[in-house]
Amino acid sequence: MLRVNYARELMAWSFIPVMLTGLQSGTMGIVLAKTFTGTPGTTEKNIALAIGTIGAATAIGNLTSSFWATMSWGHAKVRFIVWLMVASSLCVGAIALVPANVTGAWLMVGLVLIGWVFWSGVITIRTTVWRSNYPSSDRTSIAGRLASVQAIVLAASGFIIGWLLDAFSRNDSWTMQMLSGKEGLVDLEPSGLGQLAFRVIFPALAFFGILGALIYARVRLRGQSRLARAERASSKQHSPSFNPLSAFRVLKRDPRFLRYMICQFVLGTGNLMLFAPLTLILTEQFDASYLEGILVITIIPLVLMPLAIPGWARLLARMHVISFRAIHSWLFVVTGLLFLAGSTLEAFPLIVLGSIVMGIAFGGGVLAWNLGHQHFARPEQDSLYMSVHVTLTGVRGIIGPYLGVLVYELLRPSGHGGFVFACSAGLTTLGALGFVLLRRVTTLEKSDDETH
Repeated sequence: MLRVNYARELMAWSFIPVMLTGLQSGTMGIVLAKTFTGTPGTTEKNIALAIGTIGAATAIGNLTSSFWATMSWGHAKVRFIVWLMVASSLCVGAIALVPANVTGAWLMVGLVLIGWVFWSGVITIRTTVWRSNYPSSDRTSIAGRLASVQAIVLAASGFIIGWLLDAFSRNDSWTMQMLSGKEGLVDLEPSGLGQLAFRVIFPALAFFGILGALIYARVRLRGQSRLARAERASSKQHSPSFNPLSAFRVLKRDPRFLRYMICQFVLGTGNLMLFAPLTLILTEQFDASYLEGILVITIIPLVLMPLAIPGWARLLARMHVISFRAIHSWLFVVTGLLFLAGSTLEAFPLIVLGSIVMGIAFGGGVLAWNLGHQHFARPEQDSLYMSVHVTLTGVRGIIGPYLGVLVYELLRPSGHGGFVFACSAGLTTLGALGFVLLRRVTTLEKSDDETH
């Protein structure tokens, strides 16, 4: 049953990430900046704010994690996940209908946001499926393989989308020569052809998402009835709540998890400051094309993730997640410093190098993010702890992108917008130091427990 479930999940995650490209903040930030800049009603500031909101969309969606954990409590997990996948796919498909003006830009932002609201439910509930279906000895490696497949498909999809949008927006491209002009099939300007490609791409992404959801529907959750009974029998204080603030009940009961979440909050806020300013710098300072921008923000990190995941998985399997984070977090500090150097020196290779380091860091981050809470939670509390983790990710995910845009907008008039990355590196350094200190505290606490 383990092999059959794994094969079905692997097949589903070969299709679903194609749809997720239409929600992925890095790719969609570049698509929004390149597609809507200069359209009727848009300004530099509202485009920057829209890009910041797309960067925060993942986090805003994550704030609904406790809602989805409560809705799925005591019910069939796989069926619930499938409906959430379909809903996310429909949001991606609807992006094709937005008009080419400032209203369309904000409609795109809204659809990405709603899509992430649904997708946060998938993220929250799927770890329960993994915990029930796969033994702990195999869970990290299986999660790593699934994440690797997702990263590869996301990277390939981002490359194709960037290439297509670039091809349809250049006067000298073969698509322009074939489709426009006196001897072409249609009489459209490059911007018109870009809009045509835009309106074909997103329904195609939605189709792959629905196909993946149908495949995932065949996954069977081991012990589903037993798990549902255990959840329904849990006391009220150990069950999730519709109120996101109920997360603090868990943090109050579990001080070790609270300290872990504080360090994670600081580190994550610094990381999430990066993406919106990086998108603006790539398009404004370096005049990057669709493909160049998507390469730096999305494709390079996603290609490197599966290469880094096996090594990170072996490390995480040997130690507690706190010790893992005390080692792994420093790569995010290096990422921020490289982006700082690249933007201030106007050295694009340093930006690319920062993207490479970020991809290696993401390889470990995706494992710790999905599985770290299981080092603290009992099996029947898995969704509860994950909902706390996802909710707090949502809070910092709202703060980080808008903080990044705010600092960038304050620094841009003086020509020092790149110094926003110094603020990011400062926060990630504090988070990394926090994990180092927390590892020492945890070691001392274990020694005291053994002594007594």
